Amino acid sequence: MNNGLKTIFSLTCLICLSILTLDAAEPLKPVRTNLSPVIDGILDDPIWKNVTRVTDFKTFLPDFGKDGSQITIGYAAYDSENLYFAYRCFDTEPDKIKTSINSRDNIIQDDWVCINLDSFNDQQALTAFYINPNGIQADSKFSAGNEDFNGDLVWYSAGKLIDSGYIVEVQIPLKSLRYSDKEPVIMSVMFERYISRFSEHSSFPELDPAKGMSILTQMVPLEYSGIKHYTLLELLPAVTYSYKSTLEKNRLVKDESKPDLSLTMKYGITSDLVLDGTLNPDFSQIESDAGQVDVNLRYDLFYAEKRPFFLEGYENFRIAATQASELDPVVSLVHTRTIVNPIAGIKLTGKINKNNTISSIYAADELPDEFNIEGKYSHVPIVRVKSALSDDSYIGGLAASVEKKDSYNRVIGLDEMYRLGDESMLESHFLGSFSKYTGAGDKINGHALGINYSKSTRDLGFGVSVKEISKDFAADMGYINRTGIFSFTGLIRPRYYPKSDFFQFITFEVFTGQTKDKYSNLWETFNHVSIQPYFLGSLTAKAKYSYSTEIFRGEKFKTGGFHFLFGGQFSKEFNASILYRHINSIYYERDPLKNPFQGVTNRITVAALYQPFDQLSAEANFIFSDFHSTSGEKLYRYPLYRGKLTYQLNKYLFFRGIAEYNEYKKILITDFLASFTYIPGTVAYLGYGSMYEKINWNEDTDMYDSSNRFLESARGLFFKMSYLWRL
Repeated sequence: MNNGLKTIFSLTCLICLSILTLDAAEPLKPVRTNLSPVIDGILDDPIWKNVTRVTDFKTFLPDFGKDGSQITIGYAAYDSENLYFAYRCFDTEPDKIKTSINSRDNIIQDDWVCINLDSFNDQQALTAFYINPNGIQADSKFSAGNEDFNGDLVWYSAGKLIDSGYIVEVQIPLKSLRYSDKEPVIMSVMFERYISRFSEHSSFPELDPAKGMSILTQMVPLEYSGIKHYTLLELLPAVTYSYKSTLEKNRLVKDESKPDLSLTMKYGITSDLVLDGTLNPDFSQIESDAGQVDVNLRYDLFYAEKRPFFLEGYENFRIAATQASELDPVVSLVHTRTIVNPIAGIKLTGKINKNNTISSIYAADELPDEFNIEGKYSHVPIVRVKSALSDDSYIGGLAASVEKKDSYNRVIGLDEMYRLGDESMLESHFLGSFSKYTGAGDKINGHALGINYSKSTRDLGFGVSVKEISKDFAADMGYINRTGIFSFTGLIRPRYYPKSDFFQFITFEVFTGQTKDKYSNLWETFNHVSIQPYFLGSLTAKAKYSYSTEIFRGEKFKTGGFHFLFGGQFSKEFNASILYRHINSIYYERDPLKNPFQGVTNRITVAALYQPFDQLSAEANFIFSDFHSTSGEKLYRYPLYRGKLTYQLNKYLFFRGIAEYNEYKKILITDFLASFTYIPGTVAYLGYGSMYEKINWNEDTDMYDSSNRFLESARGLFFKMSYLWRL
């Protein structure tokens, strides 16, 4: 079938189905069925012949309110135990559809469709179910402006490429959702489609350009009658075995051989309130964190939470007016990765009633032997409550603590997000900390205050923030990289849409921030201007100039410079980006007997992904950083190389190899993994890794010397298997 006939056929189908298309202003009432469809990517089941359909998809990126370049039809149905959705995605150039057979959550660069589901219809949070044309899944939780892909739900999908595009079918068990314990159950939805070669996002219902990207306030209600309200019970036993060996003189010797058992339980008190418990939790991380430049740091590196037990409800721990700008030192008030070695935990998450949500955690964390002065365990209780107001507004509270034998750190406070209009949001938080540390003497109290106003429409982004953090504020259960500051920032980001086939739009940005360092009473400044065009469907470039200063140990240093970014989807098979920065920088001398000093840094980040066919992908990453003093002396040169090769045999099983070389430390790390995932929870992993260093044992000095050859200095093998019992 040629492209012209495909277009006529697609339009004919659309006209024939238009009588069943619903107005986005009216609630959708999916058709109930007693005959469940087979989830195979073929719409031949009787259920799909007379169900609710939506067809009027409009774009919101790269611009609002345009007809989608390709026709999309969304379907919705249900039975007493499952929600069913489907998409028929027409494409006049089906050979250009980008897809892959990949592991879960690794499809965002493909073409995909998404079901954005607010299961409480309270405009506070949504779960996004992404599916690519081969039926591969990704899912995320979105709340308070943040999207988190780390958690995984149990649901089923299938996709199939056809001559006129592709088809996707989805089954979402009600046991995987939290929803109102009422009759009927009201949820809300936004159907979404992404076409990678055009960087085009379209949706039903249509998003209002005056409201910008405030998705939660623009979804269409779904009404379900007669669905089950479960008393959910899940058991997740897991077994893990690890073997580690380390280098002793010139040979590897056994360091650890450890079998481990764990059990995690989930009990649904109601369909919207869930209790979780875990004993000896299995928090083994299947893939090591990607390397980062870890020299000349003012702050510790940040690593995201990936451990399953902590992830459910994690999106609710985001506090309003944090991460308000690129200068904001409060990354997170609750960062559960600070719980390093938990031996037991319990969680309560969900709705207390129609408007009130709770997310709470308690974990007992075993302390390392070197901290035995603090006792054997650290106890970490965290309680977060939110009360929904109109639209996506809320008022919330946080109480969190890290309790040890003779010390503690406690944080308590309030936060709020309030929608002032269709396009404007006001956020604030007011927090106090109360601490006592072993050997520190008196109790220490501190506070953190923040206010942020933001506005977002089709043509303009705007924001201002004010932040005040006392010297003695502490949140040991969070990640805060600086205290003792007062700052205010301003941002304006206009967007221009030229009438051009080359450019989609151009973003301009002007930012200013002024910060007072309370330790020195000196002011620092941070300002930049930038331009970023988006062009040829899927490419972008960005040029930025910054003028900034930074206070460190009572001295003011220059930190501004030039930044350049270029990248995007160059072809169906190849995606790449490069970021180059040439900036003034500081050598953060930690020795109090030595002084920090001014210098210049070059930083390069390169990422490339090549996918020659659906099942094979090759990734390459390069990070480079150096430091030169103002006199021209080179203090360090830090290149980091990382390559990943993945072969996905089918949607369940993949084989992956990773090699990472840290040239600065002269360390080579290799990791190999075989992974089988039937559903989240029912998994099996077999992994093997080695570390090599350019060293050699010197018998004469009884020490290691540097060498030009690699010596294997560590080796590890692990096996993990778990099975999800859902009763």
